[in-house]
Amino acid sequence: MLRVAVIGGGPSGSCAAEILAKAGIQTWIFERKLDNAKPCGGAIPLCMVDEFDLPESIIDRKVRNMRMISPSNREVDISLDKVYEAEEKKEFIGMCRREVMDAFMRDRAAELGASLINGLVTKIDTGTNRQGPYSLTYTDYSNGEATGESKTLEVDLIIGADGANSRVAKAMDAGDYNVAIAFQERIKLPAKEMSYYEDLAEMYVGTDVSPDFYGWVFPKYDHVAVGTGTMQKNQSLIKSLQIGVRERAKKRLVNGEVIKVEAHPIPEHPRPRRVVGRMALVGDAAGYVTKSSGEGIYFAAKSGRMCAEQIVESSENGKTIPTENDLKKYLKKWDKEYGTTYKVLEILQNIFYSNDSAREAFVEMCDDMDVQRLTFDSYLYKKVVAMKPWQQLKLTLLTLGSILRGRALAPNTYEPVPSAVREDQEVNQMLTTGSIKGGIKGKQ
Repeated sequence: MLRVAVIGGGPSGSCAAEILAKAGIQTWIFERKLDNAKPCGGAIPLCMVDEFDLPESIIDRKVRNMRMISPSNREVDISLDKVYEAEEKKEFIGMCRREVMDAFMRDRAAELGASLINGLVTKIDTGTNRQGPYSLTYTDYSNGEATGESKTLEVDLIIGADGANSRVAKAMDAGDYNVAIAFQERIKLPAKEMSYYEDLAEMYVGTDVSPDFYGWVFPKYDHVAVGTGTMQKNQSLIKSLQIGVRERAKKRLVNGEVIKVEAHPIPEHPRPRRVVGRMALVGDAAGYVTKSSGEGIYFAAKSGRMCAEQIVESSENGKTIPTENDLKKYLKKWDKEYGTTYKVLEILQNIFYSNDSAREAFVEMCDDMDVQRLTFDSYLYKKVVAMKPWQQLKLTLLTLGSILRGRALAPNTYEPVPSAVREDQEVNQMLTTGSIKGGIKGKQ
């Protein structure tokens, strides 16, 4: 019987392990921290709820209103009820805490037959030709931190779902990718301010909050997630950019209490190699985060499922061991289905996040109902609806206007807040571990 190790217990690893376990394939899923609260905006599209059979209990908030704020603080409000003229208020963006969602998906895989190991894989022996079988050395923390003991396991196939700092990617020499840095604070608000964010999420653009991405305020169960992102080359600015987001949203955040500070790397494009031998990468380890929106949860879960489905098919439900060429069929299917999406979003980011005049035009575009409908059809349902000729013309003219206005002004030079510009051990620790140990508390 085929033996498969899934390294990483986030959405990609859990979805892969679930499919494999359902097929009766001997499956181990490794996760170092079973209570891990991965730093993440935590927004999931509506289609993911049905497609992955997620219960309402893991969704903290159903966001039906988005507010886009331009560099000049122009606000554009988007109501999903108006976009879809919904009487039943069906459309929403789900806001989740990763520690809640990940635990549910991981436990479901275990209930279906996957062996869940609370452990850290420290070494992967791939052999001379990387074709397997593979020997894993891991520290087992099932009996607690202090009693962690070293163990080994031999498997025929490995799925690397272990994030941007993937050990599997290193073992298979998958190559590097450019990364962005996401920085986020969880802020507990007084009841009045929290009620303001009942079903509202905010998105801020401008060089004061990010020279190449955006800032956000997303509501969660009893707090808001406030964060920003930027390319790794701007890591030394990340704290000053976070100050920029808090400054823009200070009316509602001023009395908030910071209960946790977190940061993590976000892949900017797929790795050069995502399948080597009988090892395959999924989720962040493979580089499946979209530009422009920074969305990764749905694509992580989807890639884990698609990879596992290919393994089940190629192995005849675990009776044979798939080859490298078999695993590469998963890549062909993935690239065919989502390759265009990634490319289009990269182009949009290059256009609309290039300078503040382009960002102003971007927010202005979002006030158009046709743009809103096309955007949310794509995000909520992961489908592309054919535009009518007049819609295509209007969108083209709006985009060209954005480009022309962007070129009319000189590129912005962002002057960071001097006291915040420092690349210290604290930020580097968060990028490795996800958060400052124990969190941070205190008034802003």
